[in-house]
Amino acid sequence: MTRAWLQFSALATSLALLAGPGAEARAEEADAQPDQASVSAVTEVIVTARRREERLQDVPLPVSVVDGALVADSGSFNVNRLKELIPSVQFYSTNPRNSAANIRGLGAPFGLTNDGIEQGVGLYVDGVYFARPAAATLDFIDVDRIEVLRGPQGTLYGKNTTAGAINVTTRRPSFTPQTDLELSYGNYGFVQAKASITGPITENLAGRLSFSGTQRDGFIYNVAKNEHINDLNNLGLKGQLLYKPKDGLELILSGDFTRQRPNGYAQVVAGVAPTLRAANRQWAGIIADLGYAPPSYDAFDRVTDSDTPWRSTQDLGGGSLTVNWDVGPGALTSISAYRFWNWDPSNDRDFVGLPITTQSAATSRQMQWSQELRYAGDLSDSLAFVVGAFAFRQKIASDPVQTQVQGSAAARFLLAPSAQAATPGLLDGYGQETRLSFKNESAALFGQFDWRVTDRLRILPGLRLNYDKKEVFYDNQVFGGLQTTDPALIALKLGILSPQTYAADVDDTNLSGQVTVAYELSSKANAYATYATSFKSVGLNLAGVPTDASGKPALAAAVVDPEDVRHIEIGLKTQPLPGLIANFAAYETTIKDYQAQVQNAAVGVLRGYLANADEVRVRGFEFDGRAVVDEHLNLYAALAYTDAVYTSFVDAPAPLELTGGPAAVDISGSRLPGVSKWAGSIGGEYVQPGGLLGRSGDYFVGLDASYRSSFSSSATPSEYLNVKGYGLVNARLGFRVEDGWDLTFWVRNLADKDYFELLSAAPGGSGLIVGQPGDPRTYGVTIGASF
Repeated sequence: MTRAWLQFSALATSLALLAGPGAEARAEEADAQPDQASVSAVTEVIVTARRREERLQDVPLPVSVVDGALVADSGSFNVNRLKELIPSVQFYSTNPRNSAANIRGLGAPFGLTNDGIEQGVGLYVDGVYFARPAAATLDFIDVDRIEVLRGPQGTLYGKNTTAGAINVTTRRPSFTPQTDLELSYGNYGFVQAKASITGPITENLAGRLSFSGTQRDGFIYNVAKNEHINDLNNLGLKGQLLYKPKDGLELILSGDFTRQRPNGYAQVVAGVAPTLRAANRQWAGIIADLGYAPPSYDAFDRVTDSDTPWRSTQDLGGGSLTVNWDVGPGALTSISAYRFWNWDPSNDRDFVGLPITTQSAATSRQMQWSQELRYAGDLSDSLAFVVGAFAFRQKIASDPVQTQVQGSAAARFLLAPSAQAATPGLLDGYGQETRLSFKNESAALFGQFDWRVTDRLRILPGLRLNYDKKEVFYDNQVFGGLQTTDPALIALKLGILSPQTYAADVDDTNLSGQVTVAYELSSKANAYATYATSFKSVGLNLAGVPTDASGKPALAAAVVDPEDVRHIEIGLKTQPLPGLIANFAAYETTIKDYQAQVQNAAVGVLRGYLANADEVRVRGFEFDGRAVVDEHLNLYAALAYTDAVYTSFVDAPAPLELTGGPAAVDISGSRLPGVSKWAGSIGGEYVQPGGLLGRSGDYFVGLDASYRSSFSSSATPSEYLNVKGYGLVNARLGFRVEDGWDLTFWVRNLADKDYFELLSAAPGGSGLIVGQPGDPRTYGVTIGASF
């Protein structure tokens, strides 16, 4: 998608906005906006978190709901921005493939993605499970609402997830014709256009077509190439057909395609840490020998001189058929889906303008098939149920190879100076090509009952039986560099990159479950308590394994044991006053055999692999509140306290500052990476009726603020890789016309706060620290219409 094409689309949207007839806004959108509803409407939020429509306050589990209006108003057009509204959510991404969506600090290990393990946080769009975390970096398309479920989810959802689920529901086709258009312009060349059209095709068939496109210049300037990088370049399309041949039966056929073509994701130099290596093997000594200096050591200068192109090309799409059929005492739901993800990157993995790693491209192709069959209903006035079956198949392959190549400066960084000086050119052009294939098959039976023992007491037991089978073939071969028969020189090369070939397969059967007790304390308060067991399925290493004493792959390390999860939670959902909701939750989650990323010194300094930490424990409490004060003012607030630690991890990789010292350290008692102890959000909107240009409507002003305390940005805590706490404020004001028009002026990061999304140690152990600065202040205008 070129900028010219998107600007043409935006211009066409602008003309449509000016020319299109006005109409009343969607009734359901009006109901979702507290300023347009009665005070009591705050109690009528309907969710499908438990695979049936229920009032949010009646659901005995912690759920946060963001409706489509707030998603649009707050600029939360992907998961990364969603975390500003829901403090229990964490999201980190050094590129789309290396992305992790966590809830309560759990979900995915911190570090480079290894496709051989599954996500602990499930991302579902219209009931379809998205296996690749890269999907979380793409724009939401035509969102109706987003539900974030916290804690293990396995007795109600097709794919088992240990930390929670993000359940995205898009707007369905409608038999009432409607067109929605939205156009945004902002600084840094920001252009975003959204459009959807729906209506009847025949008496029983309706359709919906949705579009989203986003373009923005990069925030990082590459002084070597005279260009801005880390831009946005997204395009998404979604089409749906709704067929209702009779009452109680509907079929929804859906297809979508999203492409991303950014020039990114670069990290910039953020500092240098001392290590235990000799001075001539640390950053200052190395670059002095090479006569190099980075353009800046201040990451918020937002400059780089990286010499390898940055490319994050990905295509994601698929189709699904959903059947909902009211039959017998309940409703039968079938969701059949196919999805693909294609990844074609280019990265500068040394992050600077020196030819250390001149090529890093871990291409990947993934296909997945899933089938969920679920039946939910009421056996009697006191007994409801959900039972289901789920089948999943996934294939991942390199396409055709994943490539890494070292440059002329690699030897000075990766070898002792004496060895490097004696063997000039040893690593120049030395690289590896990796071919891999991975197959993942799983099947599950799951179910949950809701037994109303008395008018106030309910007991909800659930079980899940899961089977997983996985296979991997991994072949890594080296090439290039100085051609030599000297065993000592060959050993030096193999200490950096080494060939390795292995095949492994594993299967596992797991039984888990949960029981919840819910009690209605009064008409204004519901309490619940949950005990759950869960698991993250067995994994396989897809990025190499350690070697044994004979130099052969240690196949035992190819298998990553499943996580064993124990979870307890208590909660209280209250409505103390009309228009006011205050919900509380406290929990503790313990995971044995936690799947973690570790460094593998035995096969070279540039490779990591997956292993199991003995145990982690996460405990905390959360608050969610909403209030419709009157017809003018509505407010929301959320707070999360999360205490996440390694209970036992005695052989963790050494932190950055101990490079050159012990290969492993005991970090038992240390905090988990990527999770702040305190996080919160608060916001609201004030509305005042008025007129503009002869039209009646509402003036509005909105504010959204979020805060996260400091967090560790390293799998093993390092005093040099802690991200400082930060707060962000976003604001908006505008005018909504009663016939469906709206005009909004917005500012994100109003105070222009400097903050890091993450910090990391650059490969090679020199002590160099690189970081990913958060977005600076951005501002713009959005105009939308519905007719």
